[in-house]
Amino acid sequence: MSKTTPTHIEGQSSQQEFGPSDEPRDSEQVNFNDVDTFAERHGVTHHLDTFQKAAGVLNNESGVNDVPGIALPEVQALQEETTRKWRQPRMFYFTVLVCSIGAIEQGWAQTGMNGANLYFPEAFGIGSNSKHDNFVVGLINSGIYLSTGLLGAWLSDPINNRLGRRGAVFVGSVLCLIANLGSALSRTWPQLLIFRFVLGAGLGINASTVSVYAAECAPAAIRGGIAVSWQMWVAFGIFLGFVANTAAYNYGADAWRWQLAGPVIPTVPLLIMLHMCPESPAWYIKNERYENAFQSLCRLRNTELQAARDVYSTYLQRRAKAKVENSEEPTFARKIMELFTIPRIRRATTASYVVMLSQQLCGINIIAFYSSTIFVQAGFSMLGALVASSVFGFVNFIGAFPAIWTMDSLGRRSLLLLTLPLMALTMLFTGLSFSIPPENAAHFGLVATLIYLFCALYSPGMGPVPNTYSAEVFPLSHREVGMSLAVATANFWAAILSLTFPRMVTALNSAGALVLYAILNVLALVLVFLFVPETKQKTLDELDGVFSVSTRMFIKYQTTEYLPWIAKRYILRQKEAQLKPFAFGEEYQRLVEDDDAAEEEAS
Repeated sequence: MSKTTPTHIEGQSSQQEFGPSDEPRDSEQVNFNDVDTFAERHGVTHHLDTFQKAAGVLNNESGVNDVPGIALPEVQALQEETTRKWRQPRMFYFTVLVCSIGAIEQGWAQTGMNGANLYFPEAFGIGSNSKHDNFVVGLINSGIYLSTGLLGAWLSDPINNRLGRRGAVFVGSVLCLIANLGSALSRTWPQLLIFRFVLGAGLGINASTVSVYAAECAPAAIRGGIAVSWQMWVAFGIFLGFVANTAAYNYGADAWRWQLAGPVIPTVPLLIMLHMCPESPAWYIKNERYENAFQSLCRLRNTELQAARDVYSTYLQRRAKAKVENSEEPTFARKIMELFTIPRIRRATTASYVVMLSQQLCGINIIAFYSSTIFVQAGFSMLGALVASSVFGFVNFIGAFPAIWTMDSLGRRSLLLLTLPLMALTMLFTGLSFSIPPENAAHFGLVATLIYLFCALYSPGMGPVPNTYSAEVFPLSHREVGMSLAVATANFWAAILSLTFPRMVTALNSAGALVLYAILNVLALVLVFLFVPETKQKTLDELDGVFSVSTRMFIKYQTTEYLPWIAKRYILRQKEAQLKPFAFGEEYQRLVEDDDAAEEEAS
């Protein structure tokens, strides 16, 4: 399913990343005069002692125990950032809980239409297999994706800039509340379509903000795990949506109204609990409100010293960056243009586009939106199809857990290359299973089992990887606008696939449509293999090196070195086969520079 979840948005600078960072700090030694000036300029003189100790922590290479005035509980808290990194204040976990409810809202809202597809076409007189009716049903299903990609993802920037993270989530959630209730009360299909577009705008704002909000509140040591948890809780929301669809089965012809109203359930507590959370400290710092940022971080960290250290470290990063760049911030339009004109950024854009496109090519959105329809065509009763879809949602949720442990061990690219071939096979066999006569018990068992296996393969790989990958490949100067483009890409293709699937089923039947998606999984595998370099455990500086290698050189290495090695090692079983490492070093420097010059000329 489409995961419209960027971890950064336009207007959000690199200074969001509190704690240890890849950003260079000021090259000069921290001194107390700097701290005094900072405290006086930004209104934190009543916390001057704390900020002086924070400066000492940042500047003391011999150990925090030597920092003047530091207390034993503060030393212990700093040490536990490594030894007990998940030991965080209750308010931090409460904030993560609220963000998780936002993710649940996202997944549930996407899934309500799955069950409604069994009812609303007949209710609105568009239930035939004519081209017109198929187009209208597909348009209604794709409405939230079109709206998210064309409107919601891009609205998040001005709303965040003006209202902050909590304000943006509040606006997005209010739109979702209105849209879900309006969808349930619709009397005609155009009314339903309009409310689906409103829902997409709200989901786009929330999806572009909630995960950013959580990441900005999290300490650096656990930010990756918090980012991956978005996928897990979206999956849980999808599961709850399937369960709600099944629970509404006994409401007869009006069941679809209850199914579309269901996502209101997580929206209400989200709106209530949101304002109990502190605002994002990064948003305060972006607006030069360091006192507010410090107060916010005091609620999100174990000690005031940690909060002061993170605020002051971010201040030093901003000052160092200003000295290095000494230039005006590029306009939004210029940043978009540079995504395609600067070679290093263009390669990151290509890789991000490929993983987002591949997420849609694999066919997960079709299963998420139309699984009940597919199960009915496979011979399941309506109730049986809804129950089978609920199991699908549960598998999707449970399957997301391995990503927390494998994302940084196996790697992003490796997870995709391992799971896509198996996803293609399960999709192919699912389509072929439709040829088994329905009276044969194996028919139902194979169709359901293979769809569940496909989902289990998707959840730790193609589910969380695209958003995590896209969030890190862009340089900090273009990460926000790059993520906006990534979100738009995912939702544009999700809309296209959802729009065309009803017609595709009419022309090819479910079996033929699933076989076609098996082929698209193979296409996704080829695209990932040729255009997506690995990024696991890379610092930002190292990623600059990774994407400084020309696309032509990377493809040549994949086809002439890596692919033959795979064949020798895993097909021919030649254990002595050696893979020539592909490193960006002196031996490649001249070739890379030549390629860059050629690419710049061509562009």
